[in-house]
Amino acid sequence: MRLPLICMALVAVSASPAFAHTEVGQTYSFAWGLLHPFGGADHVIATASVGSWSVLAGGRAIWMWPATFMVAMLGGFAAAMLGLQISFVEPAIAVSVVVPGLLVGLGVRAPLSLGAAIVGLFAFFHGHAHGTESVAASVIPYAAGFALATASLHTAGIGVGLCLLRAGAKIGLAQARQISDVNRNRFYGGPI
Repeated sequence: MRLPLICMALVAVSASPAFAHTEVGQTYSFAWGLLHPFGGADHVIATASVGSWSVLAGGRAIWMWPATFMVAMLGGFAAAMLGLQISFVEPAIAVSVVVPGLLVGLGVRAPLSLGAAIVGLFAFFHGHAHGTESVAASVIPYAAGFALATASLHTAGIGVGLCLLRAGAKIGLAQARQISDVNRNRFYGGPI
């Protein structure tokens, strides 16, 4: 139980305001797109949390939730490029940092479709923010850069999730051994 609480505390301490988006015009290249997601804690935490949460769900969620995030993010990007105006983009991005972090920290398991809907909704807002920042002449290289960076953050999150599961399994095994030793001592009067 301590491990999820430690994860939640780390997310809370490292969170920063979600206003980490670049100025319009700074989105002119693949390199800017590649670097941008690493420049703000909102992107790093939200995206890596999706990867970690998918590991906790297991099965097809490990690839489906990150893939859903990517597709929805690119959909939000395209919607912004087409001129779709959406309110509350920055607050939605702020919530997208907190909610997945809590889902990981609390060990919440969700059905495959519900998890995909949650990550897809948040990803759409992230993509829309990217799309409103981009310059029409450089859309493809910039989008390719931030998509690659997002995929790498998902991969890192999956790695963290696997480490958390492994650590949890070791902690669980150690606790089981400790309980077994206590029970064995009570029943037999000492180690066998």
